[in-house]
Amino acid sequence: MFKELYLKSIKLAGHKNSKSFLGFFSFIESFIFPIPPDVIIIPMAIAKKNEWFKIALIATICSVLGACFGYFIGYVFFNEVGIKIFEIFGAENANIFKEKLANETGLLSGVIILFIAGFTPLPFKIITISSGFVHFNILLFILTCFVARGLRFFLVAYLSYKYGAAIGPLLEKKGTQWTVIITGIIVIIIAIIYFILKQ
Repeated sequence: MFKELYLKSIKLAGHKNSKSFLGFFSFIESFIFPIPPDVIIIPMAIAKKNEWFKIALIATICSVLGACFGYFIGYVFFNEVGIKIFEIFGAENANIFKEKLANETGLLSGVIILFIAGFTPLPFKIITISSGFVHFNILLFILTCFVARGLRFFLVAYLSYKYGAAIGPLLEKKGTQWTVIITGIIVIIIAIIYFILKQ
């Protein structure tokens, strides 16, 4: 499945409206769309090497705007819309995230959960909606989303620009596994910091 998406994304990367498609998919991925923007970012950065920075910037800005929309859904339309999205992606996990975001160490754990979800393949959309539902600090929410999504998308775009010829065949064979490897070290560091501060 991923190979087919990758091959289609290669074609999309050369389209005259590829940046608009990237912005749109980055936006909706933050609150409902299941496929991560990386699928479009990678072939675009490979095909348009001189524009990797702009590609990552578009994905980051649109993803954060989408996250804010997800926050709005959770804040205002949780019962009408949020619950239905939770059901699609797993209501049980969503409840766990809501409890973590709303507990007594909400700010610290919330920022860490939000960062990990924004940087890794975890369901970012569940966290954005949950953040709105528990009325998580909006400024901290936006800042964390910018940092997490920015680090991820700029890293993906840069690696695709720098090592595109090697990344292409890897994606066709391994799918999204490589993103887990890239982010693993950072997630471990964040987890260690979290447990230290929690003591």
